[in-house]
Amino acid sequence: MAILKPFKAYRPKLELTDKVAALPYDVMSSEEAKVMAEGNPYSFLHVDKAEIDLADDIDVHDAVVYEKASENLSKLIEDEILVQDEKKCLYIYRLIMDGRAQTGLVGCLSVDDYESGVIKIHEKTRADKEKDRIDHVRSCNAHTGPIFMTYRDQDVVNSIITEVTNSDPSCNFTSEDGVTHIVWTISDDNKINALIDAFDKIEGIYIADGHHRAAAAVAVAREKRKASYTGDEEFNYFLSVMFPSSQLKIMDYNRVVKDMNGHDIASLLNKLDETFDVEEVSSLVKPEKKYSIGMYCEGKWYKLTAKEQYIDKNDPIKSLDVSILQEMVLDKIFDIKDPRTSDRIEFVGGIRGIEYIEKLAKSYNGIAFSMYPTTMNELMKVADNKETMPPKSTWFEPKLKSGLFIHEL
Repeated sequence: MAILKPFKAYRPKLELTDKVAALPYDVMSSEEAKVMAEGNPYSFLHVDKAEIDLADDIDVHDAVVYEKASENLSKLIEDEILVQDEKKCLYIYRLIMDGRAQTGLVGCLSVDDYESGVIKIHEKTRADKEKDRIDHVRSCNAHTGPIFMTYRDQDVVNSIITEVTNSDPSCNFTSEDGVTHIVWTISDDNKINALIDAFDKIEGIYIADGHHRAAAAVAVAREKRKASYTGDEEFNYFLSVMFPSSQLKIMDYNRVVKDMNGHDIASLLNKLDETFDVEEVSSLVKPEKKYSIGMYCEGKWYKLTAKEQYIDKNDPIKSLDVSILQEMVLDKIFDIKDPRTSDRIEFVGGIRGIEYIEKLAKSYNGIAFSMYPTTMNELMKVADNKETMPPKSTWFEPKLKSGLFIHEL
């Protein structure tokens, strides 16, 4: 029931692939991006974070930033740094991190499927972040960063991918962070049609990461429909990488609260004792099971275990560890009602490590919370129920590189 479409991707010239490929725009600040792209005119950060080529004090949402992104993308194409494939293809993208591989299919998915619910979401978007990506897609007339998707394993898809990946890849490189990226091209029409047929039997595809990019693609498609629409226009499809769910790993997504909200450690522990079993421990806490949360405060680590009577295991949202922390701690004790908009809380992906959140909490004289990761089954259950998780519930690694595939509208 999912519509899969091949496309003519713009891809980096082989010998420059590692120089073009860049981390997603939303995992770094403008300052960090400028350092990453320094001395590398080919870096795709010049497209995805074009403010790095403008004055330091530029508003990142100024129209000139999006114009610069379009200009930089056009230059990469004109200089043949990015070259478009001659025919519509599908692609395979494998990432290997710490010895673990995940292998996804690259193609375009349908805006119609997003609107009908075949493509399922688990997260709310913010209007300002959505507008940023809408303006970027409009200016570039392209999808420059793939949306990270997942689906329940499908034997036919797995079989074709296994067959293709036994052949020589189109490109193979290891990025500075030690992650290996390998791409294969599927140009054979029989294999492409077999994959299209296989995806037509998949009942649901889930957005793992990239809700704002997906929403922006849909918004731009709706705008373009008003002019003319035949159903098969390129703008009615968006760039996606789809991985079988069995291969994906969700990491912890931790929290740092910047203040004590008027509490001292004694009153805080007293409040926590109402809903958690609280145990002081001698070392940092990386939770090893559900309903267990680590807390760092004033030089000490504590293990918080939610009491049974406060766990609703039948509710796909309330049973999440991030929901328990939000309701029982961040809201009730720290008065953080909406973590999406509060400037008193920072979210830290698990890739940075527990030591990092301890250091950050010390810098604020605040509190760090280490979380047990949300599972793939939990993500799918929430999305199947048409519900949304609290913000920053999932952190996926490794990150997909931008610039390896560009979908022109």
